Parts: sequence; structure tokens; C-alpha cells
Amino acid sequence: MNKNSKVLALKYRPQTFADLIGQDVVAETISNSIKVNKLPNAYLFTGIRGIGKTTTARIVAKSLNCLNGIDQLCKDDLCENCTAISNSNHIDVLEMDAASKTGVDDVRDLIEFSRYGPTTAKYKIFIIDEVHMLSKQAFNALLKTLEEPPEYLKFIFATTEIKKIPVTVVSRCQRFDLSRIKSLELFNFIKKIKDKENGKVSDDALKLIVKISEGSVRDALSLLDRALLTLDKDRELDLTSAQKIFGYFDKSQLISLFQLIFEGKEKEVLNTYREIYNQGVEPKIFINDFLELLYYFKNIESLSIDSTNFSLNDEEFNRIKEISEKINNKTLILFWQFTIKALEELEIVSNQHLSMEMFLIRLIHLKSIKNIPDINYEDSKQINKDISQTSLSQKKDGEDLFGIKDKVETIGQMKNIAQEKNVSLKDSKKVEIQVSPINSFDDLLAMCSSKKEIKLKYELEKNVNLVSFENQRIEISFNEDLDKDFIKDLSLKLYDWTKNRWIITLSKTKGQPSKKEIEVNLKKELIKNVKNSLTYKNILEKFPDAELIDVKVDEKKDINE
Repeated sequence: MNKNSKVLALKYRPQTFADLIGQDVVAETISNSIKVNKLPNAYLFTGIRGIGKTTTARIVAKSLNCLNGIDQLCKDDLCENCTAISNSNHIDVLEMDAASKTGVDDVRDLIEFSRYGPTTAKYKIFIIDEVHMLSKQAFNALLKTLEEPPEYLKFIFATTEIKKIPVTVVSRCQRFDLSRIKSLELFNFIKKIKDKENGKVSDDALKLIVKISEGSVRDALSLLDRALLTLDKDRELDLTSAQKIFGYFDKSQLISLFQLIFEGKEKEVLNTYREIYNQGVEPKIFINDFLELLYYFKNIESLSIDSTNFSLNDEEFNRIKEISEKINNKTLILFWQFTIKALEELEIVSNQHLSMEMFLIRLIHLKSIKNIPDINYEDSKQINKDISQTSLSQKKDGEDLFGIKDKVETIGQMKNIAQEKNVSLKDSKKVEIQVSPINSFDDLLAMCSSKKEIKLKYELEKNVNLVSFENQRIEISFNEDLDKDFIKDLSLKLYDWTKNRWIITLSKTKGQPSKKEIEVNLKKELIKNVKNSLTYKNILEKFPDAELIDVKVDEKKDINE
């Protein structure tokens, strides 16, 4: 294949350790081991996609078999072995894709082939890509050969899922964890390639490519390839065009949206979001970028422009820093919780676009609630109910620009939402919260029935043994059939019903029999008494094969009658 017709990821694939970027420690360690001839039986390379695992495996294979030796490793004028290895057709270097050859029979063929020494090279090398795809039996068949291979045999494994490889295999390999490529290093790398290709791409567009690639060199080169082919040679690809090509939107739009939320401008917020959506940005991408921006607002004081991994430019960084000074940190944390909840909701709604609009409206209305306490993730459900009962109040003269300080304070100082009996609204009205008393275990069961919490009642009656019940404290023991989420569910329901926090402790004491056990024992005792009655004995005389299964008591009559 003509080199110029190759995609950039293949055209600029590293050929020596010196060509690798971001893996200096790995390259130096392997080079030193080859120079002093202390070679492991197997190498194991792990890391995310596109950072050079298979490339490094080929470089190791060339380093072991190069006719010029490791000190004068071929780079441009390749020797016979290096040429064949680069083209993946060397007779002694076998590359195997474990994703397509996962069975034990494939490994047996490999082991059988390994019994014969190398033909033209010094070492026979097996490169197995995506090795975690091998079956358990295949791994077991490989163990003995992996531990005591012939001197001429070396294994090189590459995987993105190190946890799926048995420990017995990992312990027989020399493991190298290839790290993500740092943003600045990757930026400089693709910029050099852009210059070699005589491409016209702005630095801001290159930074966007670096951000999207998330540390993967292959992803960055694939995106650069796409960028260079998109526009005419006479035009430069700027950030705006790159955002359209890759489906990303300008961060300044999101910052403006964020500011409008705190100003309470619902119409402008929705219009801004619709502009972003019309650019082809999916709701899931939007909300993940929204989370990223929340992080920057919260931690901007401890960050620098470089530490944002090119997500922000200088203007955006300074703008966030200015706005964040006027926003309470607790508000940002609360917004984070609501955004995470909205991300979960995307999986269950059919029209994600409408869900995003309602999410933004909820954030706008959230600031109209005064004295919101510190809450945990579960408590956000209660705040959701409060938001639905309030409407956005128009801002008055003299209020702070973001509605955070002065008259409307978004976050209060209370420590527990359960201690509040009402919610203060902007119109000075109060909504009374009905609290239901629960003073005994029977009251709890009755409450479950009235609230139609059938599953919770079932667990309480069948799988729970009561030890003690007093002062909003329940001590229980349980059997192995108890649902794993029972404690959490019960705590949440008790809080919803009583507006108080309950302490639920697990005891080693057996406790009272469960309601179901009591019911079963009473039934057994009742059947036993009926069997001893004269009526039952008379029935057996006439019907010897009769069997008593159940008894229904008529309270007006005695069993022995």
C-alpha cells in the first residue's frame, strides 16, 4: 500500500522506542532488560484503547530480532526481520487476535507450533492481542508453557481488560501499564503531524481533538485525519467548524446558560439550550458537559488553565472564575446531585430533549426555595416535591445578580431536612407537612398497609425478627431471605412518613419470632387442637383417609363443640 494512502494512525505508527510518546518509563525499562539480556518469558501490556499496546509489542519483537541489535535498531532503512515484522508477515513472529480465536484448541495449536525453533530470527514470538478474550480452558492450557517456555520462545500479551485475565497468568508475565497520553504532549504530537501533512487546522481545533480523544493517540489521529479531509486546502479549520464536525458545542454557550439559570430567566435558558440542541448535540453529551462545568465552577480557585485539559480557553476560564465568586458552593453541590439524577432519568424517558428542558426548569425553580438545608442524595426527592409546588418569583430591585446572597439565599444552614415542619416560600406562605406517628411495630405494619408498601410489609412480616422498638430506634435480626435493600428502603420510608431520622440496627440476638412465624405457629397449634377434638375423631371414623389441611375459626363457637 502506498504510504501516502494510509490513514494517519498507520502512517505515523511508531517504529522504535524513541518514537513512542508518553511511555518513556516503559520504553526505558524494556530497552535496558534487552541490553543486559534479562528477558521475561512473557510481556503483558495493559491500558486504554489507542495508546500503543500492540505497537509496543511489535517494537519489542523487532528489538529482540533486529539484525543490527538493540543499540542500532532499524528506523528508516529496515533490515529483513524488521521489515517483515512491520508488515505482520514474519514467519517467526505470529500475531494472534484472541477475540476471534478464543478456544482451547487454538491455544493447543499455538503450543504445538512453539515446539519448533525459529527459522530466520533469534526468537520465536507470539503476540496475542485482546488476550482477555481467551476462555478459561485456553488460559489453563497456556500456563505450563508460559511458566517454562523454551529459551527461544517469548509471549507478548496486550489487553484493555486486565481484570479479566486470571491471576495465575498475570503472575507469569512482566506487566507494563501504559498510561494515557498527557494533553500537552498529545497536542504537540498531532500538531507536528498536521505540519507534515501541510494541513490547515487552528490550535483551538487541535485542542478540541485532544479533549475528545481522552488521551488516546489513535483516536486523536483519526479525528485529525477527518479534520484534514473536511475542508478545502485553502481554508483553515477553526474551532467553530471543528465543533460542528465532531458534534461538540462552544463552552461559552454553556457558561451563558449557567448564568441565565441563576438569573432566573426561564425563557432565555430554554432558548439557549434549544440552540445547543439544534447544533446536533445529544442530551447525554450536553449533561456530561454540564457536569464538567459544575466541577470547574466549584474548584476553579484550585485549577489552572492547563489543568483543564484544553476544555477551557483563557476567556472562558476567567469568566467562570468571575461568576463563581458570586455563587454559594452548596448550591453547586446541590446542582451536581440534581444533574446526576437527570442523567439517570435519560435512560427511562423516550424524549430526552424534553427531559433536559424540564431539568433546566427545575434548576431555575430550585433557587426560589429559601432555607434549603444540607441534603444527601436521597433527600433530593423531597426537594423535587417542594420545587413542583413553587413557581419562579420575579427578581426585585436590589437583589444579588445571581439570587444567591442578599434577600434570596438558596442554601440554608440547617443540618437535617427531617427537622423542618414546613417550607418557606417567596410569597411568605407555608406548606404544612403531615407527620404520621409510628409508636410500635404494629403501627409500622399498619402504615405499610395504608401506604400500599406491600413489599416492605412482606419483608417485615416474614424475614424480620424484632428485638426492640422505641424512640425512633429499631433493633432487629433477620434471616437469609431478607432483601439486600431492605434497610435503605425502610429508612427512606420512615423518614417520608415521620419526617424524622430513624436508627435501624442489626442485632446478633435472635429476637421475637417474625409475624409470619407467629402466624404459622398459631395455625399449627389450632390444627393440633382440632385433631384432638371429638368432632375430628368422629369424622375420621367415617372417612379414614381424610386429612386436615386448614382450620377457619368461628369465634362464636368453641373448637371442642
